[in-house]
Amino acid sequence: MLTKEKIISGIQKLPDSVTIDEILDQIVLLEKIEKGMDQADRNQVFSEEEVDAKIAKWLD
Repeated sequence: MLTKEKIISGIQKLPDSVTIDEILDQIVLLEKIEKGMDQADRNQVFSEEEVDAKIAKWLD
């Protein structure tokens, strides 16, 4: 779960001249990373072979 502390820490690493859009992008990125890590912890991931098969279907 993305916490206020993680958001603040991520924002503090940005340069002082950061825009609001860049801050929002950073928050979204942090959320996606957290979600991906949680999915990996719960073994809700695709193998490389499964990904290759899905991509092959899309490209046909």
